[in-house]
Amino acid sequence: MSPSPSVQESSHSQKPFLATLDGHAVGKPPVWLMRQAGRYLPEYRAIRCKAESFLNFCYTPALATEATLQPIRRFGFDAAILFSDILVVPDALGQKVSFETGEGPRLDALTSPDAIERLSELSFNRLAPVFETIERVKTSLPHETAFIGFCGAPWTVASYMIAGRGTPDQAPARLFAYRYPEAFQLLIDKLIEASIAYLSQQIETGVDAVQIFDSWAGVLPAREFERWCLQPVTKIISGVRMRHPFARIIAFPRGGASHISSFALRTGANAIGLDTAVDPAWVTQFVPPNVVLQGHLDPLVLIAGGQAQDMAVKEILSAYWNRSHIFNLGHGILPQTPVEHVEALLRQIRSSEA
Repeated sequence: MSPSPSVQESSHSQKPFLATLDGHAVGKPPVWLMRQAGRYLPEYRAIRCKAESFLNFCYTPALATEATLQPIRRFGFDAAILFSDILVVPDALGQKVSFETGEGPRLDALTSPDAIERLSELSFNRLAPVFETIERVKTSLPHETAFIGFCGAPWTVASYMIAGRGTPDQAPARLFAYRYPEAFQLLIDKLIEASIAYLSQQIETGVDAVQIFDSWAGVLPAREFERWCLQPVTKIISGVRMRHPFARIIAFPRGGASHISSFALRTGANAIGLDTAVDPAWVTQFVPPNVVLQGHLDPLVLIAGGQAQDMAVKEILSAYWNRSHIFNLGHGILPQTPVEHVEALLRQIRSSEA
């Protein structure tokens, strides 16, 4: 069951992240960082070696729970995000997935339309450890800290499934979609259905909100963006809301550029994640003021620190001071990021004028 409006209202006073996501003014913006649980933290590196592989790490609830909670203990972020990976979905659809140290994900590439037809139904048994992690984290979070679940958007997940790995511009998936549009649509439809089920189960298990990561949205021309990015994410949000009318959902179309306004207006998402390249002045002019924003500090600035970081943070805070805004990066935090720069970021945000 989704929370009733009265339950949502009662959470506002305790969880600033949720209040902001619902469009309420809360003063200083709440903050969390994409990939906030990761290799930049010494405590993460200490537990990572306990798992034989990254996928095993994601599927070991004790380790995944600890990784989720580590940045909350250290920094007191306003939201925790489930420690997992977008590729657990193709894994649960029967595609072999692995992670090579220093090289990223490896999948048995879907090189023909027949390979798509051979995919199985989503296995909730395979994903059971993820839901156990959610249950464990939920009982350990401070009452004021929100909990975010997530999935990858169909286009982004499909691009890995087709290529078998990440590529600079996801050309293998783009070519496949041009050559075999019906088969590619079948894959997208399978991922839409799987994502609705996966996100709904995360909500039922205990997350407060979910984010849909379309990390490769920016490589597509306009017509393909409409077909493979905007429409599928819209269908996922609609499908989740059919089951959970009050579900809080963030859409992150990285590289979406001029499509951001239509993404915000048409998908039904509660908030839109902005990437590093988006100009705050453009957002202020073209994205309706009632749209909740999330983002979008350059992760490299967080590595540089000092004056560059101070100025960049001030620019974002100044641009969105009068609208609902969740402070975040424009993409995931990088492993080289000094912990003290994250601490400085939080001091600056929390000492800013409301």
